[in-house]
Amino acid sequence: MTRHIHRRAFLRSSLYAAGLAALTACGSTPATARRGGTLRAAFTGGGASETLNFLTGPTALDSVRARAMHGKLGTLDPAAPDGVRYGVLEGIDVSSDLRTYTLRLRKGVTFTDGSALTARDLLYSLNAPVLLGSLPYLKPPAQNFDLGAARIVDDLTLVLLTKQPIADGRLVLCQSTLVVKDATTAFTPAMPTCGPFRITEFVPGQGSTLVRHESFYGLALGSGPYLDSLELRSIPDSNARVNALTGGQLDFVGDIGPVKARTLEANKRFGASSGQLPHATSFGFMMNLAHKPFDDVRVRQAFKLAADREGMVRSVLFGRGFVGNDLPSLGFADYAAEIAQRPHDVQRAHALLREAGADGMPITLTTGSDVAGLVEVSTLYIENLKEIGVQATLDQRPPGQLFADIKSYYQLPFAATYSPPSPPLSGYANTRTAGAPSTFGFNRPDIDALVLRARSATGPAQRREAAMQAQRLIWEEGNSVLPVFAPTINGHAANVQGVTNEPWADFSGAFLA
Repeated sequence: MTRHIHRRAFLRSSLYAAGLAALTACGSTPATARRGGTLRAAFTGGGASETLNFLTGPTALDSVRARAMHGKLGTLDPAAPDGVRYGVLEGIDVSSDLRTYTLRLRKGVTFTDGSALTARDLLYSLNAPVLLGSLPYLKPPAQNFDLGAARIVDDLTLVLLTKQPIADGRLVLCQSTLVVKDATTAFTPAMPTCGPFRITEFVPGQGSTLVRHESFYGLALGSGPYLDSLELRSIPDSNARVNALTGGQLDFVGDIGPVKARTLEANKRFGASSGQLPHATSFGFMMNLAHKPFDDVRVRQAFKLAADREGMVRSVLFGRGFVGNDLPSLGFADYAAEIAQRPHDVQRAHALLREAGADGMPITLTTGSDVAGLVEVSTLYIENLKEIGVQATLDQRPPGQLFADIKSYYQLPFAATYSPPSPPLSGYANTRTAGAPSTFGFNRPDIDALVLRARSATGPAQRREAAMQAQRLIWEEGNSVLPVFAPTINGHAANVQGVTNEPWADFSGAFLA
């Protein structure tokens, strides 16, 4: 058993190194960067319904465009001292009782209309997801902080009070928060922004044009943006995106999948790049406890043991992925890496099904192609389940339809899912507590209490102990199979450098060599 675990750990380390190498292939250091030029990139968009309102835009194109236009508080980075690399913020100070967070803005950050970014703009940006409506993943700051009790000390200082003591508030604040000007309600090309680029044209379903924001604070710090302009195009089909790249109409294409990446890498005129941990999307399968026999923990354990994780990474992701251990947030500091890797054990899985009286059980897995690779991983997992005696079939929904009716989705007996990277404790608190629909019936107040204890612990040892206990219970008794983590894979012309994936493509440091 020890040798088996070590082999898996080696595989994970090797894949991590491969991910770093892939990232470097489309990256460089600022010292070699060249100013000038226009970079043309394409991503999956939303067609005629596309909007500049990033609060409600769910597509990759929406996220990439928003991060080009708007300044961000920070970027999650486990290697950084606070777990984040700050953007418009100079830093965040936390009181010893974990109840008060003081946000300090950089001096000299300005909007495209020449006005200075102030603490009032920052407070409005934190409130905007609730005031204006937004996607759920943008609301954690309002869920964790009493924004109504916030205090503006001066133009550069904002004090926030937590709703309960939390140690991971920096991660909550910097995970997805983008900055807009105070009182913004209309998202148009004319709106003032403080990101690395300024938008000049936007046509829903077609694309947008952006030019360098000459007063961007990054320029004063000796970094990008280096490009004169950035063209972002909306192309929903990945084959069409790759064809446009190889045909010379584009310089960069997002989310192409591992097969197309291998094809591009075989041609010296092109390359492929992917992100590194923790910026990888988890692929998983949810067992609904409202449907028998998933209420039996032995069945849930059998379904986890059935997954051939290494096979999925090798044959579906072609090595461009990471082996999962049925826990989210691989690569984050609070991830329970101490828990032994769950093996692929067909005999034990079959035995557990027999013990539970579920041998030969029928089940349909509902999946969709909403993200590259999910259908392929689902297809291989169906074969894994058949090996342990499950009569498994696949229901593949059309593109964009897996989550179209979210209430019906949460009622499915067995459903494929994917989740963007988020820290384990705050991620659990925002999506898994109090019997939320996204738990598929896994309502565990004991785990909720452990997560709360970990987040409010003032000492690292107490925090780690509670976090480990919570994740071990999820690992042993939870209803999610998380076999692999897949970073976004992008294609690019050989002269494109400096693009990072965290987890969306960031062009603030991009240049054309």
